Amino acid sequence: MCYQLRKISPRYSTTKKICETGDGEVARLIAINDMPLSAADAAKEEARLSALLSDSGKQRRRKQAEDQDQERVLKVLRALHAAFAYQDAGPADGPSGKIEKFSFQPNAGFTPPDLETQVLTAMTGEIWIDPAHLRVVRLEGHVEHDVDFGWGILGRLNKGGWIAIDQADLGQGEWRIVRMQMVMSGRVLLKQRNFDTTEEETHFAPAPAGMSYEKAIAMLRADP
Repeated sequence: MCYQLRKISPRYSTTKKICETGDGEVARLIAINDMPLSAADAAKEEARLSALLSDSGKQRRRKQAEDQDQERVLKVLRALHAAFAYQDAGPADGPSGKIEKFSFQPNAGFTPPDLETQVLTAMTGEIWIDPAHLRVVRLEGHVEHDVDFGWGILGRLNKGGWIAIDQADLGQGEWRIVRMQMVMSGRVLLKQRNFDTTEEETHFAPAPAGMSYEKAIAMLRADP
């Protein structure tokens, strides 16, 4: 797919056009704080794309990082059925029709197999299911107590953080995450980190079959 990604933080926002290819995603920055790029920023973005074209190793490393991020996400998704105890919260009206709500809380018998799934032991929330398509349309989770990683040596996720993810049917059986909001704070080793970000994905369109990352760059450059 090709789509538009808007990332919003309390003080800054960016908008990018992104195309997915077999070589990984390719992005072009098109706006900062909802304003078109300045001449200087546009020149920097063109130089970045040119550097990507001239060094295919950069794209390979980007693809490897994408794959690693995807595997971490999949670890969490695969653990959801075992990590939580679910309770039927009844039917409701969702953004595009009837949904079934389920609340969840940590399953006392769940032992997280890795760092990625450890946060699930402290999370409560709600999940919405589209009963017609058997798809998740929303997941919202709240961190109920501090979570230590590596006995607190590697880091800590603070109580009070939350995340909400919305998924939608784009048509023809294509479901995608269209909004993600995360407010979290914690510590990684000795460094304090705070996350307050919203990501919105819109303007989805099928990418040409078999498109290389070079062709994706050409297409992004041709699309003002």
